[in-house]
Amino acid sequence: MSRALIIDRPGSHRLVRREDPVPAPGEAVVRVAAAGICMSDREVYDGHRDPGYVRYPLTPGHEWSGTVEAVGEGVDPALVGRKTVAEGFRACGVCERCRCGETSLCTGGYAETGFTEPGAFADHVTVPARLLHPLHEDADLRAAALLEPAAVIAAAVRTGRPRPGERVAVVGAGTLGLLAVQLLAAASPAQLTVIDPRAARGELALRFGASESLTPDAALSANGTVNGTFDLVVETAGAPPTAASSCLLARRGGRVVLTGMFTPGAVGIDPVHLSLSQLELRSVFGAPSSAWSDAVRAFGLGLLDPAPLITHEFPLERFDEAIALVGGGDPKTGKVLLLP
Repeated sequence: MSRALIIDRPGSHRLVRREDPVPAPGEAVVRVAAAGICMSDREVYDGHRDPGYVRYPLTPGHEWSGTVEAVGEGVDPALVGRKTVAEGFRACGVCERCRCGETSLCTGGYAETGFTEPGAFADHVTVPARLLHPLHEDADLRAAALLEPAAVIAAAVRTGRPRPGERVAVVGAGTLGLLAVQLLAAASPAQLTVIDPRAARGELALRFGASESLTPDAALSANGTVNGTFDLVVETAGAPPTAASSCLLARRGGRVVLTGMFTPGAVGIDPVHLSLSQLELRSVFGAPSSAWSDAVRAFGLGLLDPAPLITHEFPLERFDEAIALVGGGDPKTGKVLLLP
């Protein structure tokens, strides 16, 4: 029998037992080793996610890793027994955007593991085998559960195009921010500054390769004008003021990439500043296949080590304790994992 956590509606969950899944043609069944909980999962549980991007009842879990246990017809049987992660977006593969390689912009309709399709807060998760990214035999599956947010950051780094010797800032030192520090440090910046109000997170960023850590107040001058010295600013916090402040941190002609998930009420970006500063502004939502390949490659090479971000681990039966930690405000809480 296989267990799965189900959120029937916001605030209501149950753990069920059912027959082990059998893969359909083109599918793979993966035994889940670890699944991360992020703020998006908390939004699903609390009922705060945009209705167009969630479907109840739901088994959440979009950050995960595991081992292929069975494959359906038409799938290479050599995948059985392989450690793996998988892309979350169920892109159609045939629309114009997919044909251009922009699978995170698929126009075939939104479908994502853990939001509209059954996710990995379970013993098993079933996915299209074409979405698998096999890992090395010696891969740490606990750490690999964070390759989904790492792929988002890999997409941001691709978009930001960091060049050796540039001055780079990362706004926010949460999971996304600290993964960004690792990937950006590999690009040999002259300066890699992390901006976050939490001293402990800033110290961790220095361990991960940042050259300095500043609070938001220290990054901005007292009268509201800004240093404006950074060639590239990667925003990861999703806090109400960080989209606007990230643009102010960039030099004239600089590049800004927004990866944080903003909620209504976020401070708008000043179009006058945007125009006069000739900024290049991009946003990232999810990750295309190419960014997943980048993240998995960096993980395999040791350029990316998410393991130090993990602070808590719980079995499925203690989901209520685990979800309460996420977004609870404790600065000591990093990545929370469920271990089926």
